[in-house]
Amino acid sequence: MATDNPILQDASMLPRFDAIRPDDVRPGVTQLVQEVAGMLEKLEADAQPSWRGIVEPIERMHDRLGFGWGVVEHLLSVKNSEALREAYEKVEPEVVKLSMRIGQSPAIYRALTELRDSAAAKDLDASQRRILEKLIQAADLSGVGLEGEKRERFRAVKLELAGLSTRFGNQLLDSTKAFALELTEPAEVAGLPNSALEMAAHAAKMAGTPGTESANAESGPWRINLDGPSFMGFMKHSTRRDLREKLYRAYVSRASHGEHDNRPLIASILRLRLEEANLLGFDTYAQLSLSRKMAGSIAAAEKLLEELRVASFEAAHNDLEELRTYMREQGASDEADDIQQWDVAFWSERLREARFDYSEEELRPYFPMPRVLDGLFDLAKRLFGIDVVAADGQASLWHEDVRFFHVRSMDGEHIASFYMDPFSRPSEKRGGAWMNEVVGRSALFPQASGRARLPVAYLVCNGSPPVDGKPSLMTFREIETVFHEFGHTLQHMLTQVDYGLAAGIRNVEWDAVELPSQFMENWCYHHDTLVGLSEHVDTQAKLPDAFFEKIVAGRTFRAASLMLRQLNFGVLDLELHHRFDVNGSESPEDVQRRVAETTTVLPPIPGDQFLCGFSHIFQGGYAAGYYSYKWAEVLSADAFAAFEEAGLDAPASIEATGHRFRDTVLSLGGSAPPMDIFKQFRGREPSTEALLRHSGLVAA
Repeated sequence: MATDNPILQDASMLPRFDAIRPDDVRPGVTQLVQEVAGMLEKLEADAQPSWRGIVEPIERMHDRLGFGWGVVEHLLSVKNSEALREAYEKVEPEVVKLSMRIGQSPAIYRALTELRDSAAAKDLDASQRRILEKLIQAADLSGVGLEGEKRERFRAVKLELAGLSTRFGNQLLDSTKAFALELTEPAEVAGLPNSALEMAAHAAKMAGTPGTESANAESGPWRINLDGPSFMGFMKHSTRRDLREKLYRAYVSRASHGEHDNRPLIASILRLRLEEANLLGFDTYAQLSLSRKMAGSIAAAEKLLEELRVASFEAAHNDLEELRTYMREQGASDEADDIQQWDVAFWSERLREARFDYSEEELRPYFPMPRVLDGLFDLAKRLFGIDVVAADGQASLWHEDVRFFHVRSMDGEHIASFYMDPFSRPSEKRGGAWMNEVVGRSALFPQASGRARLPVAYLVCNGSPPVDGKPSLMTFREIETVFHEFGHTLQHMLTQVDYGLAAGIRNVEWDAVELPSQFMENWCYHHDTLVGLSEHVDTQAKLPDAFFEKIVAGRTFRAASLMLRQLNFGVLDLELHHRFDVNGSESPEDVQRRVAETTTVLPPIPGDQFLCGFSHIFQGGYAAGYYSYKWAEVLSADAFAAFEEAGLDAPASIEATGHRFRDTVLSLGGSAPPMDIFKQFRGREPSTEALLRHSGLVAA
């Protein structure tokens, strides 16, 4: 359909980000919804129980709606504004209603089930049969079997949940950017390394407050925000315990008061999710969620969480006692006796520096982002036989910091592309890091050559921005994050599945989708990889082996504490969605504190409203699924163990194993059950041994 509205462009072209304005959203999405509704009506009238008669038209509808609406959702995440937010909230209900109409269509469901039960089903290949099964399951969970008042109530619940989720994210973003420490005295920034001072002065200048025009690292003023790089830099390095406390209290109370209060939204979301589950015949929302995941049952998920909790709980307590001992040795006995949450990051960093004889700041100059990306792409070439090449200028962008890349096979064939938005922008971009799709691979939308449409991805991080003409100098954690998100991007881009409904990350069970991402993080501890992606910003020297050995030695430093933190989130998530009585006297905050008794070594402080910022489960897709990070980490650690067994210093063996990983985990996407794919790669089912070994917890 020809149109001047960039929201309505064809998915065969890259989005025209330079042309999209908030004013385009309402008319564009309204017309898009009308167009897809027309496709739905035609399909309902003509649906036939065959692959071409029902499955392909479903893919066409989802692709048309998903591309246009996906661009709008993406911009809301990376270029949030009042105008865009208002436009989004006006049209979101219409998109949700249309999605529910498709999911609840009796004519579509009838054609799908008739195809499943017909003689023609035997002619479908295994991938097609899995897609068919998943489409039927999705319809069942969309309430296709509901009638009358129950159907109408289900639709109302889903519509309200979508709006609440959007409000949750917007209020969290507003609350996060509303707070800042405005510091003017050198004593207030004591302990901060120069990189943090430069970033804080730059933030002050960008805020535009009178008197900040000439802000600089040496004399200030300095602005500390609640976005990741600023917050963590201050918590790790500031010697001002009072200011660390102030910043920490602000962080854990985000979106919990005033006009940005998410607490009423949490109560409503939990209540509505339970009602949704009950309408579909489940006792709890967790049962509904697990019905479509690899784990399959709450018991299986909780069994894994408990196994890891037992392995890490006592060790995490030992971590805390070790920290207290070190604090006393440094003359901070009073703080050690009254250790608080805002002390842990600071003293842990001091202990790590003392034990391994290096500071995080000593590492950063070795890791300018351009060199890190070159090293990451070199690794992808060694493992998977691909070339990643810059394609800046070949796509319109939503911000000047965004990069665009092509992925090519070793014979030069273009096989995928991706955008990379690497830096924090707290005024308009939500926190965290993620990968999402622009378009997926599909033979249903062929190129002019007749080959399947190529996948295109978004890779988004919130790393330390470049300051004063220098490149971004990355922390080790930021390197791990880029590797993680690139793993997701690889699974989207390297798929060989031509069915769009199962290509890349589509149709992959949620608790298996973190396998490629967490797998990639392991390479940050591989000598040739890490040294290879280093280059000192001033001297061009490679990372000395002595530093590498210290990084590896420090891998298990406080690993039990870090694992227990993730287990706390996973257990809390399941508890809220499985056992919490939404009509009882216990509040979500009470559940948080109860769960903390067995999953933390320092209980939440009074006023801790962590749930108000728990966007993974109240805004993102991890509701009753946060355990997925640990579930998939078992898979990813075991997958990396295959490379260890092949010999990390044997290039030919690494290449062969890498190609096998590409041909299974990265290529097959959602075309087969994830356990079957894992066993194709590994030759057996996964074991927790590798994860516990990498975490230094085998003895436990």
